[in-house]
Amino acid sequence: MFDKEIEFISHNDYVDLKEDQPIPIKLNIPQWYKKLEHTIENKTIKGCMPFLDTLTTGYLLKVPRDYGFVHNKKNKEGKPDIEWHPLNIDDSLLHAKSINLGKQAPDTHPVNQVLGSPHVEKNKHLPFLKIINPWIIKTPPGYSCLFVPPLNNIDDRFSIIPGIVDTDTFSNEINFPIVINGDKYPTLDTIIKKGTPYVQIIPFKRDKWKMKITGKNTEEMRKGKTFYGLSLLHTYKNKFWNKKKWN
Repeated sequence: MFDKEIEFISHNDYVDLKEDQPIPIKLNIPQWYKKLEHTIENKTIKGCMPFLDTLTTGYLLKVPRDYGFVHNKKNKEGKPDIEWHPLNIDDSLLHAKSINLGKQAPDTHPVNQVLGSPHVEKNKHLPFLKIINPWIIKTPPGYSCLFVPPLNNIDDRFSIIPGIVDTDTFSNEINFPIVINGDKYPTLDTIIKKGTPYVQIIPFKRDKWKMKITGKNTEEMRKGKTFYGLSLLHTYKNKFWNKKKWN
């Protein structure tokens, strides 16, 4: 039984293509994880339910078109620059102005918008490129969405800048600025292919919270903890973990 619904809305012409539609992120578990085995003799991350939850919580957006770019190239003046080309969009879709994909010119954010943040250095002090998203995302009243790079399954070339949007009241498409992984790629000449996973969406309820800090003595701390032997392979899964449902 599902009590809550997240809705992804776009123009009929785009929805009918059924290409690169949002999916539950649990359908995108990486192959390296699937191949792992977790046994008493060989303990791996596959036995860690908190890690599995990061791979299966929420929904996934895929890059809606090819983006070709050269990052940190030299321009005519010999200074670092970017070259950014949206590629391969079906021309028959461009007549529908309600589809948030038709823009051909690069969309960027200038460096001074986040001056002093670690994103600037990682992105080699260049403007932040932006991936245009064709989906309006709607959640029930009182629910927002956290947008992050796919947790523990990130593309090593780039990642979105995380953000939170009140998707119950905001009724436009949300476009995503990206940071190039300049720590690994001082220069990068690549194509981000259509269908590349790039955004994990985690809906959450906007509750009011108050922080509390509590001190306990040694005996109280001991009584408050649950101890279990290391030999119990699935103790957390069997005693503490709650299955989450994302369809």
